Amino acid sequence: MENKPSVLFLCTGNSCRSQMAEGFLREFGGDRFAAYSAGTNPVERVHPLAVQVMAEKGLDISQGEPKNVSQYLGRLPVRHLVIVCDGANEKCPRIFPGMMNRMFWPFDDPAAFIGSEAATLEKFRTVRDQIESRIKQWLKETP
Repeated sequence: MENKPSVLFLCTGNSCRSQMAEGFLREFGGDRFAAYSAGTNPVERVHPLAVQVMAEKGLDISQGEPKNVSQYLGRLPVRHLVIVCDGANEKCPRIFPGMMNRMFWPFDDPAAFIGSEAATLEKFRTVRDQIESRIKQWLKETP
């Protein structure tokens, strides 16, 4: 665990949105914050399309592993908790040791999108771009 303030991105499966957010924060704010992600009900692996669309931005999240939020509770002083989906917002603990800021940034779940292969890929890109924009905006607003 690092000395920088910790930011934990939380969603249900920890396979798409929270992994992308962690990747972007590491890239754009890694000098200021320690980025982590977890899920309330983590799946087996990071979604391949999340890996693909992040690679299009030059970011490699292929080594990410979905993790359960319980492995951070009481072990990581979470300064900023960012919940990126409705499901996690409902199930997430309201209190984390050390938490100063609990934020809710709901993004559509691209893994739940139903459509053609091309339309699904486009949905992943749209959500990725929304997450990137939100991370950059937050970094501007946060001392």
